[in-house]
Amino acid sequence: MMFKDELIRATNAVVLKDEAEGTQDFGISTDTRTIKGTDIYLPLKGANFDGEKFIDNPAINAYFTTSDRITNTAKLVLKVENTLDAYLNIAKYYRNKLAPKVIGITGSSGKTTTKEIMYSVLSQKFKTHKTFSNHNNEIGFCQTVLEMPNDTEVLIVEMGMRGLGEIELISTHLNPDIAVITNSGSAHVGRLGSLDNIAKAKCEILSGLNLQGVFIAKNQDIIKKHANFSGEKIYYSIDDVKIIETSLSYSKFEYKNEVYELNVEGDYNIENSLAAIETGLKLSMTPDEIRKGLAYYRPIEKRWETEEIGEIKFINDSYNANPESMKASVKTFVELYQNPVVVLGNMGELGEDEVLYHRQVGEYLSLVCKGKDVKFLTVGDLALEIGKVLKDNGFETHNFSSTDDVSCYILEKLNGGYTIFLKASRSMQFEQILEKVKRGMIKL
Repeated sequence: MMFKDELIRATNAVVLKDEAEGTQDFGISTDTRTIKGTDIYLPLKGANFDGEKFIDNPAINAYFTTSDRITNTAKLVLKVENTLDAYLNIAKYYRNKLAPKVIGITGSSGKTTTKEIMYSVLSQKFKTHKTFSNHNNEIGFCQTVLEMPNDTEVLIVEMGMRGLGEIELISTHLNPDIAVITNSGSAHVGRLGSLDNIAKAKCEILSGLNLQGVFIAKNQDIIKKHANFSGEKIYYSIDDVKIIETSLSYSKFEYKNEVYELNVEGDYNIENSLAAIETGLKLSMTPDEIRKGLAYYRPIEKRWETEEIGEIKFINDSYNANPESMKASVKTFVELYQNPVVVLGNMGELGEDEVLYHRQVGEYLSLVCKGKDVKFLTVGDLALEIGKVLKDNGFETHNFSSTDDVSCYILEKLNGGYTIFLKASRSMQFEQILEKVKRGMIKL
């Protein structure tokens, strides 16, 4: 992957020992359990671990260190001040060495789905490499870049964040040619303190954007307020779309005088696809190439997973939740299914206004579900606030304190005529509902 001289140059390392051949091509490994003889070990450090403790592993032939420690078995020892900085600088060097077109994606919600849709589109024309799953922190960024095949033409990197400065760190090492913000919402507001701070954090992606590059984002005033970029900007919205047809696992829509199709439902998925369309157009793809890519896309795992238990159909979308994704997914569900039952749980990391955000979800659902025969089950003290608003607006609502209680209700009160939708933050462990209903069905 990289020669010795390149590693030294990329990290500004001090050579403590050098018996390695100059022609050796090194891979980068941060895990001694999977290290190969051709790898150089880069020991990362965290609050609860120190990779340098494993340097004595006899499988290690080369390694980085922050000390002056040299083992007899190693042929190459390079000293750096900080191993994470070294990892980031190696990734930046390799990104510049291969020089693909680079797309960075962030957002409060929809970034992983947008990345997957974009990959489906761009891979129709280019040799494209992407972030695996949702490995979107600085470590995942380094892994993504360093796993690029030599012939990569387009690199798509997803960027997550839990605080200010994290996206800036990735962006300034990635230097994207196209930066995408899917939206700026209330996810992590408990950590960042305000909606403005969230938008600022998302707009950090612009800190590394090529000045001749393109900024593509959802048309939101709060993004525009903090988007400090003098180059080309493209804003998109579901309001720019004419929806022609929508049904289970299918959407047909018109955007900028072109008709496209997706094998997923929901306005939010259509909106996510607009970022991919705009990116494809900026990379000189034809509408036909983009159409083919959109039609090729399939939903990623753990999102809208369908499972039938006995005669009851479940749709599990409880991988994660924030107010924006909860509103969008429930709206889509009740539009598409007969006899819908919605099970909602607490949403985490919403800060001191968490009760307000939950009540706002209830207010939104009261409007979009008006006139529909839908039952709502809520689990947890915060989700109870959603239920209170829905109940005040005339909806059948039942509140539960645990997944045990709601599972018993489903087994005792619901039958095969219902489709049940599960949505909550990951911490609620809604997969337990499925397991408990399975066990209950066996006992019955």
